[in-house]
Amino acid sequence: MTENSDVKNILGLQLPTDPRWVDLAAISLEAVLTDHAYCEQKAATTCISLIQKYSDRELMVRELAPIVSEEWGHFRLVLQELNKRGLKLGKQRKDEYVNQLLIFQKKDGHPEDRFLDRLLTMALIEARSCERFKRLSEGLGDEYLRKFYRRFMESEAGHYRLFIELAEHYIDREKVRHRWNEWLRHEVEIMHTLEIRGDRIH
Repeated sequence: MTENSDVKNILGLQLPTDPRWVDLAAISLEAVLTDHAYCEQKAATTCISLIQKYSDRELMVRELAPIVSEEWGHFRLVLQELNKRGLKLGKQRKDEYVNQLLIFQKKDGHPEDRFLDRLLTMALIEARSCERFKRLSEGLGDEYLRKFYRRFMESEAGHYRLFIELAEHYIDREKVRHRWNEWLRHEVEIMHTLEIRGDRIH
């Protein structure tokens, strides 16, 4: 099985990360850990936002509540790793990848379409994060960090599946799959336009 088909089969992503990214991340360890910490923080707050906005969707509330705690726990783990290494949590940076995804979200039309896009945005962010963590778990020279990111990779893979499953619970499966494929094609376009930077998770 080729690497490209492996990524597609596991996460649905159509384009693997450029291998050079891991080398750049290893050089910019403080920056990439800082960005990772804020990614986990934003994941927690986004789940809180979904719970607040769609509090009537009982299954979603029940499933996302522990994710909030888990993502915040991840933030604390990354912060602990920074402190252990004598590194500092820097300033939060603009996330061009996520901002480009948000532009693609449907802002008007039927509420169901907006709800679906919010769930699929989260699924895609989790899938790409998982793929990046896989890169780090295999390519970093630091053995401890490879294991560190292996644990994150396994967690994010579960999150990606959860958002897809929630979408299919509330919305027709064929509609979800059609829109998910549109998202995947759009993500390829985004990945081609973004600069390869080692100080970013995305």
